[in-house]
Amino acid sequence: MARFTNQAQLRYGDSVANSNIAVGEILEVLSATKTAVRKVYAQDDTVTYLISVVNSGSVPLNGLTLEDDLGMYAFATTTLTPLSYVADTINYYVNGVLQPKPTVAAGAPLTVSGLNIPAGGNALLVYETKPTEYAPMAEESEITNTATISGGGITPVNVKESIQALSEPVLTITKSVSPVPVTENGTLTYTFLVQNNGNTAAAAGTAAVITDDFDPILKNLTVSFNGTAWTEGVDYTYDETTGSFATIAGNVTVPAAEYAQNPVTGIWITNPGISTLIVTGTV
Repeated sequence: MARFTNQAQLRYGDSVANSNIAVGEILEVLSATKTAVRKVYAQDDTVTYLISVVNSGSVPLNGLTLEDDLGMYAFATTTLTPLSYVADTINYYVNGVLQPKPTVAAGAPLTVSGLNIPAGGNALLVYETKPTEYAPMAEESEITNTATISGGGITPVNVKESIQALSEPVLTITKSVSPVPVTENGTLTYTFLVQNNGNTAAAAGTAAVITDDFDPILKNLTVSFNGTAWTEGVDYTYDETTGSFATIAGNVTVPAAEYAQNPVTGIWITNPGISTLIVTGTV
């Protein structure tokens, strides 16, 4: 509801008389809400938004336009957009009935046009976005994006939603072997490189475990983690009859990634946390 005031003035001869101040209110018939299905975002993930629009008036509202700024923020002398629209994901419902897809311009802002809402009716827009290279990923980072609904002679309606960077480890593992080839009864070394692209360290509570079935089976095993020698039964288990190897839960830890924003381009660069497990044995 918007309040307005107005005052008249009467002039006659050299005299001026002011009226009382009239106070009125405009009842806004359009309301909206914006909700992210999940309140967190991560690299290579998608964020689904729901925008609900209600027309409480007695006449239909036609030809409305939705603009979503996709979280645009100022950086140096430009603006960066941390979210991008996922093509062809929009769905448009009126009073719960799926409608033909509206016209979408997938820029920044994202623009959806040709929306119609009947009197006393409602519309629901559902679409997906994904983080771009300009999305901050550090712990407690946040993206707030604003959608504006306008047109049809109404006062534009703004709705906002905030999402936070997912706080958890994101681990990957690669394995290498040397030497290649290895001679019979020779020494073989496996190197396991564990990387964490997440903004939270993989601590003991993460209970990360590395398992492997060595073929050929290794004997006289020596194991180290980040340069520190490990002890069988304390840090890992190994069966020389089957070649089955496993670290004990909680002993594999990996520091959190570090993030830096390029001061020229604004692109966020991820420097993953790294831990290394080395297993050596006789073939």
